[in-house]
Amino acid sequence: MSYNTILYDVDDGILTITLNRPEALNAFNREMMEEMIDACDRADADDDIKAVIVTGAGRAYCAGADLASGGNTFNADGREDRESGLNPDGGGLLTLRLYDLNKPIIAAINGAAVGVGVTMTLAMDIRLAADVAKFGFVFARRGIVPEACSSYFLPRAVGISQALEWCYSGKVFPAEEALQGGLVKAVYPKEQLLTEARAIAEDIRDNCAPVSVALIRHMMWKMLGADHPMEAHKLDSRGVYYRGRSADAKEGVESFLEKRPAEFELQVSKDMPEFFPWWEKRKFS
Repeated sequence: MSYNTILYDVDDGILTITLNRPEALNAFNREMMEEMIDACDRADADDDIKAVIVTGAGRAYCAGADLASGGNTFNADGREDRESGLNPDGGGLLTLRLYDLNKPIIAAINGAAVGVGVTMTLAMDIRLAADVAKFGFVFARRGIVPEACSSYFLPRAVGISQALEWCYSGKVFPAEEALQGGLVKAVYPKEQLLTEARAIAEDIRDNCAPVSVALIRHMMWKMLGADHPMEAHKLDSRGVYYRGRSADAKEGVESFLEKRPAEFELQVSKDMPEFFPWWEKRKFS
């Protein structure tokens, strides 16, 4: 697929996806949804990609849904471009794909992130913000409700009270409030943001086994819905068993003892343990 609304740039094992509609403040539309999902598929198929960064071109990260359809923007039945059977929540289709991504993903929020512009980041692993960034869960002010699976992700990220306050008010708030509320990990000057995001990605790339990173990502995310720590114990036990007998585990220990960088050879595309993906197969209760 060729891309019109995003940029896809791989540099030394790190993929940077840039939302690229700067003239529209990177407003989200169906084309961007489809291209982002395709980019996720492409990244998962490429073992050379060790981490992903998502940022925006120009002044904004993503100013929310494209409102070009006017009052029918959120009315799936009233839109001329509706396709038969299309799920009206395109943001949800994207976040579900992000949720199943096999690569660690960092949001480098360089400017305004409003509506789906912020909710799409909730399925990303680490959120960093520029000091000029602004955030807004503005749905109640548009007469709709939160989307992109944010009723699942947001309370888990910041707690139910903070999630409800931001969504009830629909206000736009600065990066410092996002930091205080736990929405972002850190705030940096805008010119420093991508450098900081890349430093995290490079640390993962240079020091960690890709199969272990993929498993850790899914173990952490999927356990958010577990109803007892025994579920984590069962999953952890399988992970330790299968990874413990792998060439990566041998290399990890030997490189540590020999005081040298590890060289992990196993690949996510072909070397995941047999119980993966457990949340789809439901091979154990």
